Amino acid sequence: MTPHQTAYERNAPDAGVVQRALAETKRSVYWLEEAGARPRFPELTAARKADLTIVGGGYLGLWTAVHAKRRDPGLRVVLLEAKTVGWAASGRNGGFCEASITHGDENGRARWPEEFDTLQRLGEENLDAFERDVRDLALDCHWERTGTLTVAVEEHQVAWLHGAPGELDRAAVQAEINSPLFLSGAVDPDGCAMVHPARLALELARVAAEMGVEIHEHSPVTGLRTASGAVEVRTVRAAVTSGRVVLATNVFRSLVRRNRLMTVPVYDYVLMTEPLTGEQMASIGWSDRRGLADLANQFHYSRLTRDNRILFGGYDAVYHTGRMVKERYEERPETHARLASHFFATFPQLEDVRFSHRWAGAIDTCTQFTAFYGLTHRGRVAHAAGFTGLGVGATRFAAEVLLDLLSGESTPRTELEMVRKRPLPFPPEPFASVGINLTRWSLDRADHRRGKRNAFLRALDAAGLGFDS
Repeated sequence: MTPHQTAYERNAPDAGVVQRALAETKRSVYWLEEAGARPRFPELTAARKADLTIVGGGYLGLWTAVHAKRRDPGLRVVLLEAKTVGWAASGRNGGFCEASITHGDENGRARWPEEFDTLQRLGEENLDAFERDVRDLALDCHWERTGTLTVAVEEHQVAWLHGAPGELDRAAVQAEINSPLFLSGAVDPDGCAMVHPARLALELARVAAEMGVEIHEHSPVTGLRTASGAVEVRTVRAAVTSGRVVLATNVFRSLVRRNRLMTVPVYDYVLMTEPLTGEQMASIGWSDRRGLADLANQFHYSRLTRDNRILFGGYDAVYHTGRMVKERYEERPETHARLASHFFATFPQLEDVRFSHRWAGAIDTCTQFTAFYGLTHRGRVAHAAGFTGLGVGATRFAAEVLLDLLSGESTPRTELEMVRKRPLPFPPEPFASVGINLTRWSLDRADHRRGKRNAFLRALDAAGLGFDS
């Protein structure tokens, strides 16, 4: 099959349009900047005793703290964060809060077919509970239960949506969002909400602190040690001793040695436009404000902010040899230029729009593309990681799972195969780098060959390791 250009390449704008749009873009996370003044929590400088110690101040750690205090308001809970609350993935993601806890229905059906209906129900219940929490806890996180619109941008993708719930033909999908690239679509009106990621993290920290959780920032954990029926969590300057520990470090190097091959950091890149004018908004429609994604292997995602900026991200997913998370990996001009080109191919009527912010972040990817769970240190330390980019909603569910596991009691959540069984680890270097980059090359090749997957991707599919966005 002869390679062909993708729709984004066929409709690429003039280079000058991209250059002008990026000329004054700041390398800064819009969400963290817009959230403004934030609470400051002290460094841990003296020894503490607690009932539960949580390592990590992102969504997973914060939800665990909130759920733990709800279950037992008298519980002594200490949360330790290496930098500041919500600074990493939780403060810089796209803000899609999905009902799926399996990284999409297709992934869930392929991996856990016998319990998929249960997983789907639990995910829907989790999203509804999330919405109640936003209301009951007064979380100022710009919550919008908009649902999502999935679009086909290539002829071969149109067939993938035939018979899908909420299917839209070309005229209907362009009435939803006016783009010449959209050939068909499917609406999920209720399965996703849009949130302001950084505000959500900061609000969860506020609620946890008000419940009595002791939060310490700038307190990186250096190790764990069990002694006398308890676990000592050591930081640079002090330690916390507690009966139970939750590790919520996600993409960062695990404190549990056996988990260090379980995830790899994959960098995702994002652009944010300046606020659109009323005329510009009218030119694209988007009145239902749904989250937007296309069907390519290297897919794009997009959404509106409260002040009608457009976030546009995805496509390039970059792994750097060595499993390292480094700030310098966030600057990748060629990727941000490619995203800008794809944006204007999608919305040529917005060629005068400028991008105000650009940033990137590392996604904790595992081989099953959704979180795995476990207990170590004789059942005293629980962990979850590997959310692979859909953790906004799934972390709330995962926090409940971790507390269930630490309780030692069997619950419907702990009985799930998804919870009980570990996925395959990634191989060590250099094999991990070779395999991941070959997969990325193959996915790009498939997008340029009308979706046809090569022998390598078919082998991964057969082994249960294939990825399809």
